[in-house]
Amino acid sequence: MTITTQEAGRRGGLIVKKKYGPAFFSEIGRRGGKATSKTYGSEFYSKIGEKGGEEVRRRHGKAFYSEIGRKGGQMRASKQMRFDF
Repeated sequence: MTITTQEAGRRGGLIVKKKYGPAFFSEIGRRGGKATSKTYGSEFYSKIGEKGGEEVRRRHGKAFYSEIGRKGGQMRASKQMRFDF
């Protein structure tokens, strides 16, 4: 039985997660982010974020941003402590 590269990667990732735990992925992600920042500079993240935002706008339209902004605002408001005076 042959498996795809994607499936092999998924299985390998699950084995690593089981062996080292989820914190391991956070740590290697942090290290990778630092290395990328050192290599390409902090502006690199701005550029790829902008490209990603453009793609989201192309796929979902401007109304999508309004909707997720509204949902985010509602979620934030629900998590804030309320004080009655």
